[in-house]
Amino acid sequence: MLFAVALDPAPAPEADPLAPLVEAARRGDRDAYRELLLAVQPRIRNLVRYLVRGDGEVDDLAQEALVAVVRGLPGFRGEGAFRAWVDRITARLVFAHLRRAKREPELKNAILRRVVDEEARPPDAYLRRRELARALDAIPDEQRAALVLHHVLGMSVREVAEELAAPRETVRSRLRLGMSRLRALLSPREAP
Repeated sequence: MLFAVALDPAPAPEADPLAPLVEAARRGDRDAYRELLLAVQPRIRNLVRYLVRGDGEVDDLAQEALVAVVRGLPGFRGEGAFRAWVDRITARLVFAHLRRAKREPELKNAILRRVVDEEARPPDAYLRRRELARALDAIPDEQRAALVLHHVLGMSVREVAEELAAPRETVRSRLRLGMSRLRALLSPREAP
């Protein structure tokens, strides 16, 4: 599965291991806030990286998402898994940023910049995530958004259609075309 290294699936609300931290943070426990944010930070950063092209804006957007989580925590009703709630906040923040970027060419250029550290020797899982992120960079934005929302966040086609304000059949087409393109980009190339 292409997205197996992307994000762990959000647990069911009753099995959510973060539930005690969420409740303590909602009561104002600063240590719980810190632990909670440290627990979701890698997930947020990965999701942001999958949704934007290049690495230029990832850290800033991930930071904005963390702030949005802190601000929104008092309104979290616990009707679903905390990680799923964080995923939706992050995705909406990134989509809003990308819509603004389309209107501001200089911001879009900053998003498209790539920063690659050739000297780093990250672990295999990190390399696979980077490879997947680079492949996502090569597909159209509409397909990319549909793939990430559906396969990484686990949203249904109906939910993706609502989030992207697109017809369901359009979303299905974007998923099919995007997955086909990703497979082609990620398949090992044969030597001539």
